[in-house]
Amino acid sequence: MFPLPMFTPDQVARVCENLEETGDIERLGRFLWSLPAAVPGSAGEALNRHESVMRARALVAFHGGNFEGLYQILQSHRFTRESHAKLQDLWLDAHYREAERLRGRPLGPVEKYRIRKKFPLPRTIWDGEQKTHCFKERTRSLLREWYLQDPYPNPSRKRHLAQATGLTPTQVGNWFKNRRQRDRAASAKNRMQQDPSLLPSGSSPDGSLQDRCHHPHLLPPSPRHLGSPEASDCSTENERRGTGASTPEISVSSDSEFES
Repeated sequence: MFPLPMFTPDQVARVCENLEETGDIERLGRFLWSLPAAVPGSAGEALNRHESVMRARALVAFHGGNFEGLYQILQSHRFTRESHAKLQDLWLDAHYREAERLRGRPLGPVEKYRIRKKFPLPRTIWDGEQKTHCFKERTRSLLREWYLQDPYPNPSRKRHLAQATGLTPTQVGNWFKNRRQRDRAASAKNRMQQDPSLLPSGSSPDGSLQDRCHHPHLLPPSPRHLGSPEASDCSTENERRGTGASTPEISVSSDSEFES
């Protein structure tokens, strides 16, 4: 038991912060349990509303599997920006674990993306910065800068980037892989536009069909042409024999929305 009468609110906050940093969740839980009850209007209420104490309570609730208690804490108290990243992780990880418990298996990237869409971050732990494809814009800007310097980062650079962006090395690697794939697809498309001979027969550089007189097999038979005296020499028997050709599509992946 801690000698609480000797502790000021700031000292209680520092104890919570130190135990949180060391990862001693069990001791942190015992310390929180020993705090005075948060009776309205009492000193205990003010103490328990301190951000460091509230963040510690959220952490203990998460590790104890009390996800409903965690959600209540996160939604009822407006936290400062310094706490956002850690509390956002708790919010998302709790929802992931609940979904995994229901399904009896780990979630895949697509399922995690759907969970994030279904349970958006509450305003109390969201800094207001828009996210694009699940990454904040400042994170994407930093990744783009590094990509221009080296599209194939080694493991050491991936770890460095992960620390700088708050992502995992796997997320960083996936982003670079998707970006390289997108650039290769765009490069292939540009080459075909510049050199039409690379295109499949019957396609124009912009992906449209050539004039039907030059490629009559690309168009379906027209009732006006079949048996009509007005039919031109490029729209009769050739059209009836035509078997419509299709142009293969190039799949261009955007920044992955499932990179976590």
